[in-house]
Amino acid sequence: METPHIPVLLEEVLESFNGVPQGYFVDCTLGYAGHSSEILKRYGYLKHIGIDRDEEALAFSEKRLEPFKDRSRLFRGTFATVIPALKEAPVTALLADFGVSSLQLDKKERGFSFDSDTLDMRMDASLPLSAYDVVNTYSKEKLEYIFDVYGEVRSYKKLAAAVVEARSKAPVTTAKAFSEIIKKVIPSGGKIHPATLPFQAIRIEVNNELGEIEGLLDAIEAKHYNGEVVSLITFHSLEDRLVKNRFRKWSLECICDPHAIRCTCGKNHALGKALSRKPVVASKEERKRNPRSRSAKLRSFRFKCDS
Repeated sequence: METPHIPVLLEEVLESFNGVPQGYFVDCTLGYAGHSSEILKRYGYLKHIGIDRDEEALAFSEKRLEPFKDRSRLFRGTFATVIPALKEAPVTALLADFGVSSLQLDKKERGFSFDSDTLDMRMDASLPLSAYDVVNTYSKEKLEYIFDVYGEVRSYKKLAAAVVEARSKAPVTTAKAFSEIIKKVIPSGGKIHPATLPFQAIRIEVNNELGEIEGLLDAIEAKHYNGEVVSLITFHSLEDRLVKNRFRKWSLECICDPHAIRCTCGKNHALGKALSRKPVVASKEERKRNPRSRSAKLRSFRFKCDS
């Protein structure tokens, strides 16, 4: 059974879990089980927990993981809420791929693509807030904040004004129409489509993506296990910054005030260490084979074993 989504950095993810102790592997962003199926093949001693909020993805993955049904359990929900409630232990390997799946991007009815005839962008279709609501009901000031902070759009004020002006004449009902508004403010000609960053901003708001990542990192910090390896794949600077800063915090031996004259904490507070100083990125061959891997960054952290 072929996956409709190509898992990024697959070999690198598999290698990051090399030597993990026996226990549970948690795929926080199961998607279409591309990563999970390969990890279950390679690490036959691991049991599996898959989490996703997309019903369509879960239904597909249940069939895909049929050969491993005795070792696998699937949960519907957000990883930030499911992880703290898990009874299964110990978790020795945990993966999250924060990217939008190829199927979500390619299915026009999901409203993620620039030429879609809908304006949705919900990863969980049962959620009340959609991209339509954000684009058509948020104040100019709130749109400015989203475009600036979540999209890092340089002309965020101009874009927010253009959206407000357009919707005053008629509701913006499609991603295609939203793209056309963006193109009038952000001209084509760069390396990426002019709608890429504004769409990213709206998608983050709709799905509370940064809040979910913070929630996951909090849950891992509160409930980590001896020798557990956490591998997280990010796709833009906002996500990567959250992960990098948290890994840095977990690696700190000294937690004294930086202005303290001398250390009084004992310098033994590190929870473990990052497996690489810099993020792992896709090879030239993978980027050519799967262009969506170009912005992927993998960071892995191993929690130390208590003596």
